Amino acid sequence: MADYKTISKPAEGKVTEKMSRFLAFAFPAATAEEARQRIAETANRYHDARHCCWAYMIGADRQTWQLNDNGEPSGTAGKPILGQINSLGLTNVAIAVVRYFGGIKLGTPGLIAAYRAAARAALDAAEIVERKEMTEMTITFGYASMNDVMKVVKQRNLEITRREFDNTCLLSFALPLDETEALAAALPEGVSIC
Repeated sequence: MADYKTISKPAEGKVTEKMSRFLAFAFPAATAEEARQRIAETANRYHDARHCCWAYMIGADRQTWQLNDNGEPSGTAGKPILGQINSLGLTNVAIAVVRYFGGIKLGTPGLIAAYRAAARAALDAAEIVERKEMTEMTITFGYASMNDVMKVVKQRNLEITRREFDNTCLLSFALPLDETEALAAALPEGVSIC
């Protein structure tokens, strides 16, 4: 899968159900570690809330995910939050929902509906964007090929992430996964792809 949908920046949503307040925070996250960090920051910021339930989905292939009910009855919080991420086909997204208990129990159906609505409110407030899956490519070449290589790099608007000039030249850059073959064909003869 070379293209995927995510959110461009953090977004918030709020739902009130029978005096309980549900504050939802959606974050873009490139890795599971980043998702967990954003969730932990939210839990720390709202440490006085009764619960901080969450879910995340990571990777263009949507294979890395996790959810947590944080003390709510099993399946009533993390699952509906993840369900909203899935319903929009998003990835590289984390959502944390903090609950301030209002004194009235909501029951299982009420909790599911409230967590689902809060997660959806945050996603509705977010800007959804389509991104391309990126890969890192490293090439080596002689100084004689420098102008031709740099011309290709400039034409394709590649962002160089590493450069070394020793006996041979080395460049690394990120590019969309589906463009690697075309780039390899455009490079001058004598360029090695590592």
